[in-house]
Amino acid sequence: MPIESSLLIAEAFDQAQVTELRHSVTSCAHAAGLGGQRLDDFVLAVNELITNAVRHGGGQGSLRLWRRAGEVVCEVADHGGGISARRLDDHSRPAPDTAGGWGLWLARELSDRMEVQTGEAGTTVRISAAVASPEHAGRRRTE
Repeated sequence: MPIESSLLIAEAFDQAQVTELRHSVTSCAHAAGLGGQRLDDFVLAVNELITNAVRHGGGQGSLRLWRRAGEVVCEVADHGGGISARRLDDHSRPAPDTAGGWGLWLARELSDRMEVQTGEAGTTVRISAAVASPEHAGRRRTE
């Protein structure tokens, strides 16, 4: 997975850096063109991925954020044991009383696209959000 030339953040993290990293993502994604609810959704999705890396990926991970034509992209990687195929294939909303399983579902729902590579050596999740062109500012994607 190549890194684009407009890299905004490349940082390793553990639990102690989660809040600071979330603030950095917010600032950089806003500067890259996300705003309003789109920005809030993207940052929440990233926060879920960071939290999953800490909780399930060995207590730490790495984050890369960049801008490429028309979108902001974030990639979170960890060195955990991977995600089961069953969990990855299940795109349904977790039951309201379920304690876990919300992170990937939320990240998928709150971003425009999500890709996951996982295995015994760890997991890498990449999400992206389209940056509205000036004439479409304020509109939200519809599916």
